[in-house]
This record gives sequence, C-alpha cells and structure tokens, in this order.
Amino acid sequence: MSEERVVILGGHGKIALLAAPKLTDAGYAVESVIRNPDQTGEIEAAGGTAVVLDIETAGVDELAQAFSGAAAVVFSAGAGGGSPERTRAVDLDAAVRAMTAAEQAGVRRFVMVSYARADVDLDRLDPGDSFYPYAQAKHDADAHLRGTGLDYTILGPGQLTLEPATGKIQLADAHGEVAGRELAADQKVTSRENVAAVITHAIAANTSIRATVNFYDGETPIADALA
Repeated sequence: MSEERVVILGGHGKIALLAAPKLTDAGYAVESVIRNPDQTGEIEAAGGTAVVLDIETAGVDELAQAFSGAAAVVFSAGAGGGSPERTRAVDLDAAVRAMTAAEQAGVRRFVMVSYARADVDLDRLDPGDSFYPYAQAKHDADAHLRGTGLDYTILGPGQLTLEPATGKIQLADAHGEVAGRELAADQKVTSRENVAAVITHAIAANTSIRATVNFYDGETPIADALA
C-alpha cells in the first residue's frame, strides 16, 4: 500500500516546515505547496516534496487536481501582514477555493491553521485597526469551513513562538481564556512546533473532527488534550 499523502498549503511557512518531518515520521508522504521554486531545497530538507503552485491565483480545478487522492489538506498559508487586499486574497479567498477544491477532489479531511480569538475579535477591534483585515479574513474563512461538509479541524494557537515543542498544551475557549480565568499576555503563547505536533496528531489520530481547538503551550500531553 502506498503512503497516504498530506498536502500543505503555505509549505514554506515556519509551521509547515516543522509539520512536514512530523507528518513524514507518522507515515505520510508530504506535498508542500509553494509559490517560489527557489524554496524547493528547504521543502526537501524538511522531508516534503515541493509542488510549485500559486494559491493566490490558482483556480478550484487546479487546486483539486493537486489534492486528488490525498488523505488530508492543511491550510497553513497566509499573506504575512501584507496589504488588506492581499490578506483577503490569501487568508480568505484562497482558503475558500481550497475548501471547495478539497470537496471537489473528495478529500474530506481539512486542517485550518487559524488563531485563538478568531471567532470573537471582530467584536472588539476597531475596523481601522491594522489587524482588523486579518481578523476578518480568518473569521470569515473559519465560518465558511464550518459550513462545508468537510471533516475539518480549526486550530487556534496563541502568539506564536520559536520555542521547541513540549508536546504539551492547554485548551482555551473562544475568548482565548483557560477555564474562565484571565491569563497574562505572556501566557497566551504557542510554540510553532507544538502547532505542527497538533496538526500531525489531529490527522494521524483522526481526532477533533468538525471541532475548533484553541490552545496555548501548557501541561497536558497533546494526545490527552485532543482525545
């Protein structure tokens, strides 16, 4: 039996580059979608196979072709704080096309990397805030995903760090709070490598289906937190 494939959109991002070797270790063949072919070497060094495709301009059919036969699609792409227009184009429009393409290709498993508070930030942010376009794009993409028939998992990490993975997390609610208590800002952090570990566990264990998982670094092993 051939290896099951996982397709990662935003394959050159920090989380994606950390997820590729974890998914490979879990027995998957990883295809990392990138826009710049110059990044191929880094993808291969992480254990993935580079697929050069610009998701900002790729249509549904083109994406569906890339997804065909995959076990899961991971959306870890983002405009990276670009213009509001590009943020919408990548974080929302491309994400929605990817969801449609996954359904068209018959790939049910879809993991979305979002952020904690994506559900509620629009209620507190001023539309003039520079963060607002990103918050709106992620909120709307997550909402669209919940309306699909996909077996989705939406991951909501806190402020991302470059700390090594501990393999342990704490779950947060939609408001980014843990067990109803107020956390200091420096406690609402999530290692990118822990995000990669959560992606891998969610797919390999086929858990947290049609669920939103908001989390920070914590003391509960990932397998227990996502049981």
